[in-house]
Amino acid sequence: MSDIIVFGAAGRVGRAAAKEARRRGHRVTAVVLDAAEYSAAAAEYGELAAGGGVLLAIGDVTDADAVARLAAGHDAAINTAADLSTPADVFFPAAARGLLDGLTRAGVKRLVTVGLASVLETASGVPLMDTPGYPQEYRAFFMGHGAGTDVLRAATTSLDWLALGPAGDFDYEGGRTGQYRTAPADADSRISHADFAVAMLDEIDTPKHHRTHLGIEAIPTNQD
Repeated sequence: MSDIIVFGAAGRVGRAAAKEARRRGHRVTAVVLDAAEYSAAAAEYGELAAGGGVLLAIGDVTDADAVARLAAGHDAAINTAADLSTPADVFFPAAARGLLDGLTRAGVKRLVTVGLASVLETASGVPLMDTPGYPQEYRAFFMGHGAGTDVLRAATTSLDWLALGPAGDFDYEGGRTGQYRTAPADADSRISHADFAVAMLDEIDTPKHHRTHLGIEAIPTNQD
């Protein structure tokens, strides 16, 4: 059993990660941004928290002091946080810096954070966001999200991190199969939130990839 802290625990991926962690018997600290998210998440986490397996807390992932305080005593961290009220090129690098500083001070050794398919390379070696026909209205968000991963890449701390993202997008109706595979970026690729959480927890329980950004996708049912 490990102690895992999940930042961004009010969102779909955060909730899926907390649920998967509890499924495996880990203790979870689920961190939300503010009192409004806390109230909403309290009902969502009621069942998971039964028996004391989940602690709900308020904290800002961009605040290194808050990260250090909340993460003390934990073995690993998951970051799924996003603040759409702040420009992406401000929020995501600030979140990366807050996690690098705070988790290192707290003695946390492993971080798995959500990456974005748009900045991953396709099988042809071209970033997905630069492929013909790819929607460009959110390009500033893509670049800002990628800037956060660049902060992690440039870090010299001992924190062992991995950015893990869908190779394309989430399957919002999909359930848990427990299976997935790494894949280059592909706009048509999909993975459920539950299987994405499986991948995140696998990389905490048995880390295989380090200091890189990977895409993952569901395994088609007609394949092994």
